[in-house]
Amino acid sequence: MPMHPQAQTVLDLMSDFGLVIDESTDPVTIRQAIEAFATAGRAAAEPVAHVEDRGLPGPAGEIPVRVYRPTDDSALPVLVWFHGGGWTIGSLETHDNTCRSLANAVGCVVVSVDYRLAPEHKFPAAADDAFAATQWVAEHAAQLGGDPKRIAVGGDSAGGNLAAVVSLLARDGGGPALAFELLVYPVTDYEFESASMHENATGYFLELESMRWFYNQYLRDERDGTDWRFSPTRADDLSGVPPAFVLTAEFDPLRDQGEAFARRLEAAGVPVEARRYDGVFHGFFGMRDLMEPAQQAFDDVTKALRQALGT
Repeated sequence: MPMHPQAQTVLDLMSDFGLVIDESTDPVTIRQAIEAFATAGRAAAEPVAHVEDRGLPGPAGEIPVRVYRPTDDSALPVLVWFHGGGWTIGSLETHDNTCRSLANAVGCVVVSVDYRLAPEHKFPAAADDAFAATQWVAEHAAQLGGDPKRIAVGGDSAGGNLAAVVSLLARDGGGPALAFELLVYPVTDYEFESASMHENATGYFLELESMRWFYNQYLRDERDGTDWRFSPTRADDLSGVPPAFVLTAEFDPLRDQGEAFARRLEAAGVPVEARRYDGVFHGFFGMRDLMEPAQQAFDDVTKALRQALGT
């Protein structure tokens, strides 16, 4: 189907903000542009009962996190959230409203993780931080008003990649036991040859050359791309990971690899719900105030999370 008219309007606005990434892009400059766009396009912050910034111990020092609690109740389920941005951009601030909305709509504690970014911190720094934060949350869930038996992981794009990787690390490392993984247009494979990579190579914010740039920022060399901690679809065995919701977008270079990962999960016996949203581009999920399809996707995601976490 054609691009949704509201999605096209947002694409034009993003272009006006200079959100174009190519081989000459400077990481610091694009981070500033993303933060400016997030601030300009953001609706008023959704009220949440409690919001707290704190630090968790990590493999290379403190990991900043932001904890959202929708109520004063204890033993709430917990969603550990990893923001997107190609392991290079994005922050607690760019995904603040998404986390607020998820906490309120699902009735869960959300712990948003500010993992180390590339190129200052190369692979597997982000994955190491993501797993360390998840382990800490599971071990100290009660301190956050959470239930250690109802912990999910989730994220968008690179954050979806980290959620999938953390799920495998938890399985292979003897825990923590995870109840669910939410993968929003995730990176799952180091590839440039899928149909969606070429069909959506230019013109839809995230482009094929953008992916090359992000990979070059995060990976030490091409060999890292074959490591399942970067390309979880290349893991020998995907069985035993938590049930998943995999969201993809029609006009997204990552569409096909996300859907291929969902098929591999299903073949491994993992309960999985995969949904493609037509007429939209990579990044749309956090734009509910700007386009109607994002609201539908959010409703579907929160329904799946409530069912998985028992809220």
